[in-house]
Amino acid sequence: MGVGISVLIGLKATAMFFLFASLRIYGFTFLSMPFLYASLVSLLVSIAAHPSINLPMLLGKNPDGSFPIWAIIMFSPFLYFVRLFSILRRFSNREEPYTEIYEGIYVGGWPSSPDNLPPGDPAIVDCTCEFPRASHSVGNAYLCVPTWDTRSPQPSEIEMAVRWACRKREQKRPIFVHCAYGHGRSVCVMCALLVALGVAEDWKNAEKLIREKRPYIQMNALHRKALEEWSKHRLSSPKRNEEMDVSCVIRSNASGGSIR
Repeated sequence: MGVGISVLIGLKATAMFFLFASLRIYGFTFLSMPFLYASLVSLLVSIAAHPSINLPMLLGKNPDGSFPIWAIIMFSPFLYFVRLFSILRRFSNREEPYTEIYEGIYVGGWPSSPDNLPPGDPAIVDCTCEFPRASHSVGNAYLCVPTWDTRSPQPSEIEMAVRWACRKREQKRPIFVHCAYGHGRSVCVMCALLVALGVAEDWKNAEKLIREKRPYIQMNALHRKALEEWSKHRLSSPKRNEEMDVSCVIRSNASGGSIR
């Protein structure tokens, strides 16, 4: 995306408000009210997604990937809009739902159907705050790193996701990192994971490797800034490919009480 989610959803809020006002002018007062509500919800999301605020917890997504009833009711105009938009965009673009970047390491979009989930019972790193955990993935190991579209996980969240994925990798499980489309948020985390596993020397080389396999990735300045910060403060040095399982064990032991 050329512009951030704040601008896009702000434009949606404006469009909904104009529809509301137009219907009111022509006397359709009752019919206009849903458009007013959708406009207010979109405005709230636009503000919360601004980089200076960056509050993905606004949507109420739980660590297990579910949404509480209050969030579904309150934010339904946004939550169902992004799901519909995702399905239509995937259908129109015909791009692959996921891509294998390295042996057993996948990056992709929200797995809305079983066919969009990589094979082998993968451990899932979910980088979205707006999509629910797919019902067909409930049996998979799962970590939620809630992040707005076009925004980046924090460096500490990237490190948490990398250590969690390394532990699952040490257990010989495939890893699937996803966001809405497999273009930005998930690619950011995947870059760090490839460095931690010794597949790439640094995140810049990791980005090149991912782009070779998935040409339509779209990391932005926020993703790259977070990766630079993560590179400065992460816990361990890069390991080579043949040492990846050992590096995962070392990081797992060093992390102590980190999330399982």
